[in-house]
Amino acid sequence: MKSFPIKIILLIILVMGGVKIYLKRAVEEKAFEEREKLVIQTNECLDNGQWKCAEKGISELLKQEPENENLKQHMAGILMEQGRYQDCIRWIERNNLNTSDAEFLKKKSEALIKEIEELGIEESKHFRLEFEGNVSRQDVAEALAVLEVAYDSLARLFNFYPENRFHLVLHQTTEFQGVGKRPEWAAAVFDGKLRVPTNLMQYSEIYRPIMFHELTHAFVRDIRWSNIPLWINEGIAQIIDGSNNTKPESSYIPSVNELTTPFVEQSNSTKATVLYWYSLQMVKEMLRINPSFSHLRQFIESLKKDATDESLKKFYGVTTQQLLNSVTQN
Repeated sequence: MKSFPIKIILLIILVMGGVKIYLKRAVEEKAFEEREKLVIQTNECLDNGQWKCAEKGISELLKQEPENENLKQHMAGILMEQGRYQDCIRWIERNNLNTSDAEFLKKKSEALIKEIEELGIEESKHFRLEFEGNVSRQDVAEALAVLEVAYDSLARLFNFYPENRFHLVLHQTTEFQGVGKRPEWAAAVFDGKLRVPTNLMQYSEIYRPIMFHELTHAFVRDIRWSNIPLWINEGIAQIIDGSNNTKPESSYIPSVNELTTPFVEQSNSTKATVLYWYSLQMVKEMLRINPSFSHLRQFIESLKKDATDESLKKFYGVTTQQLLNSVTQN
């Protein structure tokens, strides 16, 4: 039997070893690429508030990294956003999440569970309405009907159909008016739920524009799912609710910074009126440049990645300061 020289045998061993290393690296690189692709997809779902898609992605990532605290934290938030409050609490407790964010999610879930237990509930195609006290069935039906009309109008206008159901709370007491600071001048708020005082239902000329206004905030949130400059958010909502405010008598001119700070932090109603008026006029100027709401939606979507002025220049050819200056000079 012919024998191979030792050098040839060693060469074969080295080649085989190199192939194994290459194959191992190829497998590792493929796994890394697949994980990166999954991370990107999951982040896109999170950014767009697509909670079922996000939950699936986080679940897959947790199979790879079962002890990753950041992933566990994201899962808790996803469960709460889906209205699965008990699941959120159980998840936090089972995984011993002790961060301040986890504590906030747990307390908010507990508060929302209590809210659901104490409020009546009615549902329509796109909305769940929770109401406090003896609200008339007529008011409940009217509120849902107005909201469905508003939904259809906004969906067609923006060419955007949100995946998630919206929640409305008709409240009689301050207990259910929402978490956080709320000035006396604010008729209603949107804090993840549309919260409207029940007594406004007596005045259709008031509550209908308010519902359109607050639902617009919900749509804008679903389009972008992260903080949007307040003047843009409030300006769009006023366009939708049909606001036609006259120019305030005050000579005060707000700064760009004031127009990006939450207006509900203003206890002074006169100053708040000025901020709302400037916001409305600045968005009107944007729509004068390009009246398409699909274009406006694309601009809002671009704010996920780009700075406000960068997107404004790209979509409307102006900066925030230039818009403010234009309104001030007119």
